[in-house]
Amino acid sequence: MRMSRFAALTSSLLLAAGTALFGAGQAAAAQADFGYVALGDSYSSGLGAGNYDGASGNCKRTTRAYPALWAAAHSPQTFAFTACSGARTGDVLSGQLGPLNSGTDLVSITVGGNDAGFADVMTTCVLQTESTCLNRVNQAKAYVDSTLPGLLDQVYNAIDSRAPAARVVVLGYPRFYKLNGTCTAGLTEGERAAINGAADHLNAAIAKRAANHGFTFASVAGSFTGHEICSGSPWLHSVNWLNIAESYHPTAAGQSGGYLPVLTNAA
Repeated sequence: MRMSRFAALTSSLLLAAGTALFGAGQAAAAQADFGYVALGDSYSSGLGAGNYDGASGNCKRTTRAYPALWAAAHSPQTFAFTACSGARTGDVLSGQLGPLNSGTDLVSITVGGNDAGFADVMTTCVLQTESTCLNRVNQAKAYVDSTLPGLLDQVYNAIDSRAPAARVVVLGYPRFYKLNGTCTAGLTEGERAAINGAADHLNAAIAKRAANHGFTFASVAGSFTGHEICSGSPWLHSVNWLNIAESYHPTAAGQSGGYLPVLTNAA
């Protein structure tokens, strides 16, 4: 009787151990097969974070960008980084979707800011009057309402078609300014508030289109709170006259502290 109980116990333990090992093997295999593709514009390529990959040319991709940081931390079997500074929705469609396939598990993307005229809005607001700035902001918001949704739909449809099994995380843009902050010169508080409002308006439009496609919208407004321009610890460049293209883009700290945790939580 004792031997029978011992044998039964031993058998149960071996079975449990085998099940655990099989489960661990499955998990390892699933991790090994994981494929991640990072699409989008300069906020995804990492413009502003420095240490750019020379081979990426004007796309300004860097290992300090949140997609590369996520890949380094999670070691997907495949990682394709096609995000490019200056990209609009049409650029994503024409030049970034090649790595997507039925085996892609995760896609991240930031896009829409360049379509809405982000760079021209900031240039106008920095160089011209407050009224001209506010008019340009309103023009951008009107474009976001009338035209951008259809362009986003084209991108999201293409992603879904090429990578139907993927989890798609659409990340938003930060608010640029801490109002009533430490800045003593530059834009007026009215201009700063209008630009923040335009960022919220853009993010709301992107979030709605992402939700309609079954994608996850991940806001970075919260993670950048307290780290805007005019805060005591900004994670965004203000006007950078030495490298004007980096202006109003996340620093390396903004990529690692602002964007990376948001993707990690949403992935």
